[in-house]
Amino acid sequence: MCHLADCELVFGFRLRQTLAEDAPTIQPFDQEKWAATYAGIGAEEALGVWSALRGWNLRLIKEAMPRSADRKVTHPERGTMTFRTIIETMAGHDINHLGQLEKIAG
Repeated sequence: MCHLADCELVFGFRLRQTLAEDAPTIQPFDQEKWAATYAGIGAEEALGVWSALRGWNLRLIKEAMPRSADRKVTHPERGTMTFRTIIETMAGHDINHLGQLEKIAG
């Protein structure tokens, strides 16, 4: 859950940067180094952070779509993306980790 909260923060910044700048280059991050800060953070707290950030990001997405769907952005490792691609990446990331969380819970 901490990783999901961190990623929601990063995705939110990327979405906003894509809307605010013309064809920006977004910054990758080292998720393992970010994970070094997770000790002592409970799942409930991380879920609360994720939920708040997701709500904020969904509000932005609803306002920006569909007119901003094709705004371009460059990811140094993935190449050219669009505002829509970032949203699709968010969804795929969620699906992947939801499966992992279901295995842990099961």
